[in-house]
Amino acid sequence: MTRVSPCIRRTPGISLGVLRQANGVANSITVAHDVFDDLEWLTVPDLVEVLGRTQSQVRRLIEDRHLVAVRRDGVLVVPASFIRDRDVLTELHGTAIVLSDLHFTDDEIVRWLVSEDDALGATPIDALRSGRKAEVRRVAMTLA
Repeated sequence: MTRVSPCIRRTPGISLGVLRQANGVANSITVAHDVFDDLEWLTVPDLVEVLGRTQSQVRRLIEDRHLVAVRRDGVLVVPASFIRDRDVLTELHGTAIVLSDLHFTDDEIVRWLVSEDDALGATPIDALRSGRKAEVRRVAMTLA
């Protein structure tokens, strides 16, 4: 679970409440729900175990965009949904390249892949997992 700084308090439902003091008046600011909070994450050591590869091989998969990783609390992690049957989801690589070519950061790539997309009627990662690779990439190319 992500640590929350003292100035941020968790509220039930889908938002974080932030309390700020401005001119002696406390204002509560609502921040949209972060889809990252709902994901199961795998660290590099987790990936070594799951994939049965060395740490160097796992890091190479990340460098070559077969996996896309982000830092959470300073730790490099990959969403568990990027793994299928103890192997890398092969459909992810080309999609990550398309988004990278559109100048998406790794954080933006992961966020788009795990967020609901109206054009797909699902999250792009779920669409990839269900065999809709061409459709996902077509939608990704429209994000330019």
